[in-house]
Amino acid sequence: MLRQSLQQKLQQKLSPQQIQLMKLIQLPTQAFEQKLAQEIEENPALESGKEEIDEFADNQEQEYDDTGTESIETEINIDDYLSDDEIPSYKLQSNNYSADDEDNQIPYSGGITFNQHLINQLHTFSLEPQQELIAEFVVGCIDENGYIRRTVDDIVDDLAFSENIFTDREEVEKVLEVVQQLDPVGVGARGLKECLLLQLKRKEETPERILAMDILENAFDLFVKKHYEKLAQRFDISKEQLKDAIHEIEKLNPKPGGAYSGNLAAIEHIVPDFTIRIHEGNLELSLNARNAPSLHISKEYDNMLKGYAESKDKTKTQKDAVLFIKQKLDAAKWFIDAIKQRQQTLMVTMNAIMHYQKEYLLTGDERKLKPMVLKDIADQIGMDVSTVSRVANSKYVDTPYGTKLIKEFFSESMKNEQGEDVSTREIKKILQTEIEKEDKKKPLTDEKLSQLLKEKGYLIARRTVAKYREQLDIPVARLRKKIL
Repeated sequence: MLRQSLQQKLQQKLSPQQIQLMKLIQLPTQAFEQKLAQEIEENPALESGKEEIDEFADNQEQEYDDTGTESIETEINIDDYLSDDEIPSYKLQSNNYSADDEDNQIPYSGGITFNQHLINQLHTFSLEPQQELIAEFVVGCIDENGYIRRTVDDIVDDLAFSENIFTDREEVEKVLEVVQQLDPVGVGARGLKECLLLQLKRKEETPERILAMDILENAFDLFVKKHYEKLAQRFDISKEQLKDAIHEIEKLNPKPGGAYSGNLAAIEHIVPDFTIRIHEGNLELSLNARNAPSLHISKEYDNMLKGYAESKDKTKTQKDAVLFIKQKLDAAKWFIDAIKQRQQTLMVTMNAIMHYQKEYLLTGDERKLKPMVLKDIADQIGMDVSTVSRVANSKYVDTPYGTKLIKEFFSESMKNEQGEDVSTREIKKILQTEIEKEDKKKPLTDEKLSQLLKEKGYLIARRTVAKYREQLDIPVARLRKKIL
């Protein structure tokens, strides 16, 4: 049975101007400059430079009632004014993608890849046609760190199925030995043990290196677990001999491909959006001038509108032309207003963050960094949490202690022994300091680190210490042990 009914529904919808403003706020300085240049290029009614626009502003307030322009204005769809906001971007994104998936990297200069670098070296060897094809396939299996993560049997099968090359394990092993002669030294290894041994074998033989190879080949597990006493007993060597052998191993590169592959990585040039300086004991905040461009609306387009207003005979062509002009003028005006709102939002937000972390910014001591979350700043400036997030996640500030991502000023809080809120950043800094001071012969376990923090007034559980230690990229106590 079909029924018709009326229903009132209250729905909140962002206007094109609001969407455009949100897009502009999240852009860092360099991306903002690119957006600005694109807008100026696409909209001839928008011009850069310092020019008085007061006269034009007055003209904009006129409705041109006696010319018929008012009737044209009613035909204009306001959504058509913003060329890139006809359909908001969030309506074009699938649910299985997020903003983090967008590729916002700056293109970088071309160059040969790591694998191509290895293949070029293969051409210097005298190989039979089939061996050369196998060698190129093996090189293709090498990852960015220089390792082959596949077994020889898997490579034999893949050559048969994907390349129609029928070979055996013996031939692949022979080709692999050739690949392992390529530079950088250690490339083509099937594990860390083989990688380190390949590097040692290329070096001139010394007693220390011979002992190091013996340790890697016959007691690799003991070496990895740093059981130095057992190693000394097993090889019947002194502490100094073991120390020298381990020193030789420590000089090797566990990721031989990393140094080369990193050369092709995109280089990100950071341009600070804000600058904070200390003047006579007070903090001074300034916005990068590149975020505050001088823009105005073209006088030529203004003159075109006035010419149409003074014209007595208005043809359809003229009406279409003035419609286009109105669209471009309104788009330019909205863009200028959005930039002004962007500047105001950035300054208000950063000013609140600066005063909230005043003690830290005056001293540079991370232990004085107050716990702060997005909501703290949002409540203070009367804006939405998402707006503060857009500013914090993509903007940098130049401080007397270096250029920092604004997001780094935010941290969660924990209670100390006195019941005061302290920043987790402060606790991590103290934890890192205690680990740096520890006796490397007997590194502190997570349990002992937890007890040390409790003695300093920070009631931190052992599992929390382990979590902070992992976030600081510090290994467990056993792996921090050294022979001194």
